[in-house]
Amino acid sequence: MRSYYSNSIIDFIAESDSSILGKLNSAYTLDNLNIKQTRAWSEQIRILKSSLSSLSNEIIHFEFSIPRMGKRSDCIIVLGDHIVLIEFKVGSEQYDSSGKLQTIDYALDLQNFHESSHRKLIVPVLVSTHAPDTDNKLICQDGIYNILLCNSKTLQNVIEKIKGLNKTDELITEWASGKYKPTPTIIQAAQALYSGHSVEDITRFEAGETNLKRTSNFLKQIINESRNSNTKSISFVTGVPGAGKTLIGLNVINSLKNVDKDENAVFLSGNGPLVIVLREALARDRKSRADMKDEVLSITDARREVIPTIQNVHHFRNDYLKSSIEPDENVAVFDEAQRAWNKHQTIKFVKERHGLKSFTKSEPHCLIDYMDRHKDWCSIVCLIGGGQEINTGEAGINEWIETIKDHYPAWHVHYSSQISDSRNYIMDKKLAEWIQQNGESSDDLHLNVSVRSFRAEVLSDFVESLLNLEKSRAIKLYEKIKEQYPIALTRNKEAYKIWLNKRKRGTERTGVLVSLNAKRLRAVGLDSENALRSQSDSTKIAHWFLNPESDIRSSMSLEIPCTEFAIQGLELDWTCVAWGGDLSLQNGTWQYQKFKGSKWQNINKVQTQTYLLNTYRVLLTRARQGMVIFIPEGNDNDITRTTNRYEETFNYIKSIGIEEIE
Repeated sequence: MRSYYSNSIIDFIAESDSSILGKLNSAYTLDNLNIKQTRAWSEQIRILKSSLSSLSNEIIHFEFSIPRMGKRSDCIIVLGDHIVLIEFKVGSEQYDSSGKLQTIDYALDLQNFHESSHRKLIVPVLVSTHAPDTDNKLICQDGIYNILLCNSKTLQNVIEKIKGLNKTDELITEWASGKYKPTPTIIQAAQALYSGHSVEDITRFEAGETNLKRTSNFLKQIINESRNSNTKSISFVTGVPGAGKTLIGLNVINSLKNVDKDENAVFLSGNGPLVIVLREALARDRKSRADMKDEVLSITDARREVIPTIQNVHHFRNDYLKSSIEPDENVAVFDEAQRAWNKHQTIKFVKERHGLKSFTKSEPHCLIDYMDRHKDWCSIVCLIGGGQEINTGEAGINEWIETIKDHYPAWHVHYSSQISDSRNYIMDKKLAEWIQQNGESSDDLHLNVSVRSFRAEVLSDFVESLLNLEKSRAIKLYEKIKEQYPIALTRNKEAYKIWLNKRKRGTERTGVLVSLNAKRLRAVGLDSENALRSQSDSTKIAHWFLNPESDIRSSMSLEIPCTEFAIQGLELDWTCVAWGGDLSLQNGTWQYQKFKGSKWQNINKVQTQTYLLNTYRVLLTRARQGMVIFIPEGNDNDITRTTNRYEETFNYIKSIGIEEIE
């Protein structure tokens, strides 16, 4: 249900409080209903009945679904061309910042993702029932008014003011049924899934524009077939950047969290920062929900609850090395499986750290061998990002397929229909032929639409054309996205800060991104060597991605940059991509360099050049709503950052049509 209760205002006022409360109670299904929630509803009903007496046929909704966050707004009133979104803080004596941000976030969610609200004016209202009176000014910006603050006695006056703004008598009885197209951040999605929502609740399934639901169901079907027939299976899921591969993996794991039914599952990632951020976000959310229900739970215990289902893949591999028993989990989802270590990197690590001199396996071989220890059934899901390898030793998808081919031919192989794309996935033609002959292909295992950037689904294509120096194509694609997805270009550090701070609203996040190799950005105050870079910065990473703007350790302080290694697999709403001297245009071609000691050195190895290009592909696709590209001026008195190193790159990006800000 979109809302737990909806009615015309006149019928709402006429209906008994106990009848309304009974309908709200019966609709509440996520958790055991507590007395605190029931009392809050009773107070809201009383306040609204006394505050809405001047209205009649307008529509009221209680507990209206906000899918992107997996939550519900307390109350929404559909008042002609204005949508009034009301959040209550019953008993509160102040208008706290968290309540304000929550209310603004819900208003942004309606504006961005609810089709019926796109052409309406949205008024966010925070009612702290015992707070002092305030003087509200009505100011509308980009379709959303500034937040109005009131208590239980002044709400009526606020409603009267909003009613006076309405310019139509149209009664929108079908407003609630408009299509919802939410695109949650991976953090919001994980929190919603782990609090009892399904992938259908928080994704754009109503629009029919993505196959997240279809892919999720297809994977569950493969897992069920393996369980029922006591066989072993491996599935390869591909997708464009930001298409929701991680979300698919989390949904599969969350739906199988049932040890009693032999359905124990684990989400594995070699992306240490992603594991850190997801664990901490889930733990904080679990603690917050416990506090709301007056449940005693420490943050330490909340973190302990999360650990078993989300693990670092390297730790999982080390368990395989330490023991000969089968793992607890029958289902393992490997996120960013293309980044698993190749044979050389794994052998080197195992010999150095574990002293196993005779060890000869790649990381994919270790992981498949570990799951193969099950005597009955198991299922592996590999989530593959094309063109995402950014570090030496990453095996890509070839190593997985070669391991199955040479050592586990009895396993059932399911693969995306796009997997034979030699540019982004299987680069070995013979392996591509083998999987086509020995596996089952499906379009349902490819995610072809980016949901990271709800404003510009063609962003990944635009970035691809920009990096491939396909200028005419980049210009055409930019024309398609520039209205919905603003991109700016600057050489002024203060200008990008102003640009970012002007655009963010509510709890939307901003941050500065740099290539780890762009070491001479230190001269302009962006030190990549001290930027967030790996899981060893675990506490710093959690602060950067999760803490509020008031915390200087937060991404939104715009003081600490983040590298490709910490941001990959994660996202922000608005970013500044600081372009370094490591990738620079010279005479129409990219020059690949690394900074060592006190000078730049050419990168001649093709694979390492690819890693660097992929680095900028990652950095340029991390923003959901828009980005500013910062390219410094350079200084001819400093041979390590001359004007020539940056000038052609700047002119090329500007020539695509991206506006320069000063």
